[in-house]
Amino acid sequence: MSITAGIDVGTSAVKVAVVRHAGGAHELLARRNERLRHRDARAVVAEAYAAALAEAGVAPSGVAYLATTGEGDFVDGRTGHFYGMTAHARGGLELSPGATAVLDVGALHARAIVIDARGRVLRHRMTSQCASGSGQFLENIGRYLGVAVEEIGTLSRSARTPETCSSICAVLAETDVINMVSRGLAMADILKGIHLSMAGRLVKLLQAAGAEGRVAVTGGLALDTGLAAALAEDAAKSGAPLTFVTHPDAPLAGALGAAVWGEYRLARLAARGASALAGAP
Repeated sequence: MSITAGIDVGTSAVKVAVVRHAGGAHELLARRNERLRHRDARAVVAEAYAAALAEAGVAPSGVAYLATTGEGDFVDGRTGHFYGMTAHARGGLELSPGATAVLDVGALHARAIVIDARGRVLRHRMTSQCASGSGQFLENIGRYLGVAVEEIGTLSRSARTPETCSSICAVLAETDVINMVSRGLAMADILKGIHLSMAGRLVKLLQAAGAEGRVAVTGGLALDTGLAAALAEDAAKSGAPLTFVTHPDAPLAGALGAAVWGEYRLARLAARGASALAGAP
């Protein structure tokens, strides 16, 4: 048995996962998802990691491998660092067994990742930073409309006559929304239109990567029920062979994946050490 931890430092939040590994199984002992809110990232990482360890009942010395991902390469005491796409791929598979692709919708961009049965990246596509298919864009729109992020999905699903907006540029999309408000469109219809525009872009991103089958949605927008409904609707309309699945811990996929890859790397290092000892005179 071993215990590893993963820390995913994103643009808007810090995610931490503490994982126990035994017999090939991975048990999530504790998790943290802390918004940065203009705070010092180092301080937020330290606080979130300490809180996660306390929840898991594990001392820092009891963590065999501390893996970071995202912008977390500054974290003191880390054992290793994994590329964000690699971590989300493995974390998405861990949360949604049988997934053949991962759709990571983060604060500034989205990534379509085609994976193999072990969670290794085969192909990928990424949106540009200015694209409107991102968490920050949706949060900005919600702020403009006076809607809390947690309410966006429910409102979107209650829409009757949605009107789509620009799905290419965030600036143009925000201008579209301002025009919709001035025309008196219902808030639910505006939000559903945004979700449909985002979904159209994200489905095309997955198709460009060659994704098919079960897609695990991860990242900050993974639990947005309005986006989930729009993704399913767009895939059905366009005939894309995609089924979208998510998990309550989907926003933690990067941290979880880093922790799981940390355990794999730990096992590889132990095997090399044993092999070296076996060959010693």
